[in-house]
Amino acid sequence: MSAAATFDAAAIRSASPIAELRERQPALAAAGFAFLALFAVASALQLFDGRTLDGVSVWTKPAKFFLSTGVFLLTSAWFFGYVRPDRRDAPALRWSVRIVIAAGVFELGYITLQAGLGERSHFNRADAAHFWLYGAMGAAALTMLLTKIPLALEIWRRPVRGLDPTLRLAVVAGIALTVVLGALSGLYMSQQYGAGHNVGAVGGATPLFGWNRAGGDLRVAHFFGMHGEQLLPVVAALTTGAFGALGSRRLVIAAGVAIAAITVAVFAQAVMGQAFPLG
Repeated sequence: MSAAATFDAAAIRSASPIAELRERQPALAAAGFAFLALFAVASALQLFDGRTLDGVSVWTKPAKFFLSTGVFLLTSAWFFGYVRPDRRDAPALRWSVRIVIAAGVFELGYITLQAGLGERSHFNRADAAHFWLYGAMGAAALTMLLTKIPLALEIWRRPVRGLDPTLRLAVVAGIALTVVLGALSGLYMSQQYGAGHNVGAVGGATPLFGWNRAGGDLRVAHFFGMHGEQLLPVVAALTTGAFGALGSRRLVIAAGVAIAAITVAVFAQAVMGQAFPLG
């Protein structure tokens, strides 16, 4: 590969990952790091505020959402570096950045407000206002996923010069998996007003994630569905040198199929009321 062909790819490299994220997409990077800082705050509040809701600290949900949304935004910021520089400020991408940040601030703001009040944000039908706000929060979450589509299209159509074709495939396929599987699992889960994300018996919780250990938990499928956009590029990065372009491409495709299959399998397991991973 010539020096000219690799110039654009090399130009997006900075002294540190944080600096590079800021260079690739400053607004998404700033919002993502802010959410990670608020994750630390919400985690610390669990040590000082003894209030609980459904058996866990009222600040557990905000902490989880600040972490997941921060990672979501930083992933998008990183992917902007795979778009040709002259296209990174295209109208569709510019509006997608504004919309995803606004939607994230609204969703996390409402979750945090409800935590401070000691009330549920999800599946709350106490009155018309709470029911409407829950629906608006769900719409914001879906909107955040849909903002990935213009980014994926730009990476596929107008990638930065020097971008490895297998990595491009992995990024675009990973985004597609996240949008489709994340949206479908999230929409189904959001409509379960009875037991919420739990199916069948409820009891115990897995370490870190807090998934139901006595019965099914729809959050498991949502988790696997949401992380294809991170997993497939990692597979591409780790395998290209060892297996060559063709071998790496096949492994990326196999990993994508595996993520989809696992997501469907754990969703079916949850719907049947069986606990993850062994029921």
